[in-house]
Amino acid sequence: MTPYLLGVGSLDPIGSEARGAVISAFLVFIGVCLLWVFTLATQGDDLEGLYVADRSLAPVFNGVAMAGEQITVVILVTLPGSISLFGYDGVSIAVDSAIALGVFLLLTPRIRATGRYTLGQLFSLRVEGPGVRTAGAVVTLCIAVPLLMVQLRAGGVTTALLIGMPSETAQVVCTVIMGCLIACFAGVADLRGTSFVQVVKVPVALTTLAVVTLLALRVFAWSPGDLLSAAVHKSTSPHAYLSPGLWAHATGLGPLSAISDHIVVILGTAMMPHLILRVSAGRDVPAARRSMSIAVALSGLFFLLLITTGFAAAAVVGSGQIGAVDAKGQGALILLASSVLPHHSTGRVVLITLVACVAFLAVLTAVAAVTFAAAVSMARDLFGRKDRSRSAIGELGVLRLSVVALCAVSLVLTVAAHRYPIEFLLAFSMSVAASCVFPALVYSFLWTGFNRRGLLWQVYGGLSLCILLTLFSPGVSGTVYALLPQEDFDFFPLGAPGLVSVPTAFLLGWLGSARPWRRTARIRRTERSGVTG
Repeated sequence: MTPYLLGVGSLDPIGSEARGAVISAFLVFIGVCLLWVFTLATQGDDLEGLYVADRSLAPVFNGVAMAGEQITVVILVTLPGSISLFGYDGVSIAVDSAIALGVFLLLTPRIRATGRYTLGQLFSLRVEGPGVRTAGAVVTLCIAVPLLMVQLRAGGVTTALLIGMPSETAQVVCTVIMGCLIACFAGVADLRGTSFVQVVKVPVALTTLAVVTLLALRVFAWSPGDLLSAAVHKSTSPHAYLSPGLWAHATGLGPLSAISDHIVVILGTAMMPHLILRVSAGRDVPAARRSMSIAVALSGLFFLLLITTGFAAAAVVGSGQIGAVDAKGQGALILLASSVLPHHSTGRVVLITLVACVAFLAVLTAVAAVTFAAAVSMARDLFGRKDRSRSAIGELGVLRLSVVALCAVSLVLTVAAHRYPIEFLLAFSMSVAASCVFPALVYSFLWTGFNRRGLLWQVYGGLSLCILLTLFSPGVSGTVYALLPQEDFDFFPLGAPGLVSVPTAFLLGWLGSARPWRRTARIRRTERSGVTG
């Protein structure tokens, strides 16, 4: 699931003959997108209109936009690569991502019924107070910043590949340029404006993936069975390709490691703050439920196309060649798009240009959505608390400053870490969402005894555990793909801490709220007084 390309120096999927046409078309597309985005910018100071579009988005429109939230550049380029290299294990990631929307669908009516749209507001369902709102803002930032770094890295590297300039310097330059363009977009965006871009992205992405898949099927005389057989035959491990255990990051604990990964992907993907913000823009609870149903259907189609594309890449290009370019397979979609049509054909140039445009839309909308949700949390949960005198203009200024600050910090950190694999940040971000947000919402919705102490114990305890276990995980040291491969302090054997952190967070929330030791002490005092009497 890493967005870091380990060996792209020799990759040129376009070729010198077509590079000029692809770059020109790509730049025109970027310019048109940015001009359109600025025309969608909200000019007024209505905060509800800015944050949740006055809760007026139609169910179908919001459902398509919700599906667009799932089409991120990381998923777009890493899932086909994971499937082409690791077969069954890559497919399981796609299935988990689809199941995550089903989990979110179960919570959607309750979230929309509260009328709240930031984590700080949702955490305050049982108890109010600045500490609770602050906890929501802290968790939002801990989810958003690592996610932004991963998305910016993936966007910059993918752009460099698609324009045929895969050198390290070109990757950094493309990352900076993409980051600055996205910061301009996010700086003027609101939920309604980003929704229009999300809605456009969905049919463009689905159509592009469908065309690539059909062209790959044509190579095998329109036979899916022959395509799958070729994918197995051209894989690096034909006998294990369709069985679990081929995933490069698998640890020695086998099933326990897989269960932990499933927990983190399913619960973490479902609990992202930008999804909560989007579902709050529905007109009412039935509209929100209908929007999520539409999003689940479209996202299911998207993941099905990605799975097919992954197998097609293995069949047409070969897992060995994909792995030689990038050990994680991030170049799979690009290599497939450049291989299904003749090298000097116009159709090949058009197809690669379409992939480049989809990648740009994916990184533009994904980074803008995450940044905007985090900035709303900063403005509403920290600056916009009831105990502070404020004006609408003041909170709006905080929102825009927060967007700029988040983009700047994330871009600086991404550029500073460009030489290092940072895939563990994606697992960390999802682990925080799974361990801090999911238990808090379940307790807040279902348990009347959940109180301020329980929430703070659960949120900060889960966050601390995620930080500690990630720091001592194989993603940071002790493995070839680790942040510090030469070091060896991976005392926690699981790649994702969900198997430990999620149950512990639930336990801390119960202990802090129920405080059973006080009840035990009270019973003992009663028994003593009875004996004495």
